[in-house]
Amino acid sequence: MDKRIGIIGAGVVGTAVGVVLKYKGYEITSVYDIKFESTKELVERIGCTAYTSPQEVSRSADILFITTSDTAIEDVVDSLTDSGAFRAGQVIVHMSGAQSSEILDRAKDYGAHVLSVHPLQSFASVERAISILPGSIFSIEGDREAYDTAVCIVETLGGEYFFIDRKAKPLYHAGACVVSNYLVTIIDFGVKLLESTGIPRQIATKALLPLINGTVNNVQNIGIPKALTGPIARGDFSTIFKHLDCLEEMAPELMKLYSWLGFYTAQIAVEKGSIDHKSMEEFQKVFIKQLSRVVNAS
Repeated sequence: MDKRIGIIGAGVVGTAVGVVLKYKGYEITSVYDIKFESTKELVERIGCTAYTSPQEVSRSADILFITTSDTAIEDVVDSLTDSGAFRAGQVIVHMSGAQSSEILDRAKDYGAHVLSVHPLQSFASVERAISILPGSIFSIEGDREAYDTAVCIVETLGGEYFFIDRKAKPLYHAGACVVSNYLVTIIDFGVKLLESTGIPRQIATKALLPLINGTVNNVQNIGIPKALTGPIARGDFSTIFKHLDCLEEMAPELMKLYSWLGFYTAQIAVEKGSIDHKSMEEFQKVFIKQLSRVVNAS
């Protein structure tokens, strides 16, 4: 794409985007970050110009990435709008999962187009982000007139993409949070159950990792619901009753989360076809009974 790219926000995502797109042949004209060291580091990596204001970056770019923190995006847009730093035909992009393109809408007063292009990834560091950004799957949301630009960027990165509606962005982000953030919560929950038996936390975590990795591999290879295993998937009520009895005796504070997860898991087991609707309802009655006891006890 013969377009000049500017980047405002040289954190993990902004740096990774700049490095990868530069490597893929895009012209990165300018970079600005409120932290001078971050600006300097990215400039040294990709050989572009370091500007002293976001307005200069915007005026130099056909495609402007605003890759600041989510909370700073609106302030940047307001500053650029108030100083007339947008122009007709320019494409303004943010890569936030939580924010929709609506946060960029003031740029449209100048005839610019706005996009949210979000990689469904978790970036722990700049180097990790540079490594896994190519080939990621992206959501694209915003002005249809700019979809070709978004698709070109994603395809240059070797990624896949899908389009979502602006109003659905929070629900989309909630799904991403569940599988990323709440997965950590679920693992912590399992570790706590093992800890309740006297197993040290470090050993419990290490012991569960092969099971976690195996389950993720099953999801990847055979999908959901086929990847579901365990007593609910088998219709094994006696094992579930043993779980609940032992929980009540040794870890009653964990009963509520176990029961909610079991309630939902019974629905997945039906989708798998390993239990029927009658069994699902029986499982769910058991879990609802436990939840009611927990609530009444509190």
